Amino acid sequence: MATRIILCGLLALSLSIALATDQSALQDFCVADQYSQVLVNGLACKDPKMAEANDFFFSGLHLAGNTSNAVGSRVTPVTVSQMPGLNTLGLSMVRVDYAPWGINPPHTHPRASEILTVLEGSLEVGFVTSNPENRHITKVLQKGDAFVFPIGLIHYQRNAGSTNAVAIAALSSQNPGVVTVANAVFGSVPDIASDVLMKAFQVDRNVVTYLQSNF
Repeated sequence: MATRIILCGLLALSLSIALATDQSALQDFCVADQYSQVLVNGLACKDPKMAEANDFFFSGLHLAGNTSNAVGSRVTPVTVSQMPGLNTLGLSMVRVDYAPWGINPPHTHPRASEILTVLEGSLEVGFVTSNPENRHITKVLQKGDAFVFPIGLIHYQRNAGSTNAVAIAALSSQNPGVVTVANAVFGSVPDIASDVLMKAFQVDRNVVTYLQSNF
């Protein structure tokens, strides 16, 4: 009996060590196989012998995004979807262009923290801490300044000037995800029930209907 308990303990220990160490890279890279039918937490690897330079390459961050939209901003992402070589590496980046007074509306990244650097113009940035404090931490950034948004917290940026602004941000996931608050709440498919939103936002049905019609 004692021997069996010891063997079970050793097996549990070996499994925990294996689970802990498997989080590190076990090969040089894992270029995403966009056509694989294998379902994993992420994307399956293609044969490393088939990897080529273009798997690790993206061109276009020098191009200004079209900010002619309702919010006055455009995000150009470089995630595993655009650069398959990012798969399993735990990082990605975006370029964000802002029209004068344009915003990158309140949103979250469920799988990544973000560090943003202003390349041109000035930005008002901020994030809100979790319940119950809901502290609004905000700052105006100038060219060359950097600011970090912790993983999962609602955050935003606004062009604080009358000229165009540009920022580059790095994120701690090859697939950080984005949940834009207004789109998720008022543009869900199917709609969230009006009475739920009325109570949550303390507004009447007409306001909820109007907001849902815009998303």
